[in-house]
Amino acid sequence: MAHIYLTFDFAGDEEKAQQARHKLEGWKQAFRLDKKLLYKVERTAPSDGEAKPVKVEKSKTKGKGKAGAAAAEVAAPSSSDDIKLLVRLAFSGHEKLSEQRWVERIPSEAPFQGASPAVVKPGDAGFENTEKQFEELA
Repeated sequence: MAHIYLTFDFAGDEEKAQQARHKLEGWKQAFRLDKKLLYKVERTAPSDGEAKPVKVEKSKTKGKGKAGAAAAEVAAPSSSDDIKLLVRLAFSGHEKLSEQRWVERIPSEAPFQGASPAVVKPGDAGFENTEKQFEELA
């Protein structure tokens, strides 16, 4: 089964990235695309012109005191982080029409349009790097 990757660069627009993630989740549930449509979000903090991946830790705090507020600030991502969304489509050979429709549909939808969409197919120059990057993201 060949994979097709769609990459979207939301720069620092957290709201658009969340809208895109919610839209993908809705499609996964509505069209039963559980293992056919997978996505991962990469956050990188810009520093000295070189982007380095940043892990965002989520913490559950029950206290409402200063300690709880401090933990919430640590868990929240910085607004200056670059946000990239990697979407992997994995349709089988006999689903070529469905695959083509999703490759055309996803970049044309509202939250994805301004995020400089790029389609990476097997055989393209950056396919191996994109596949490796997708597998390394948690």
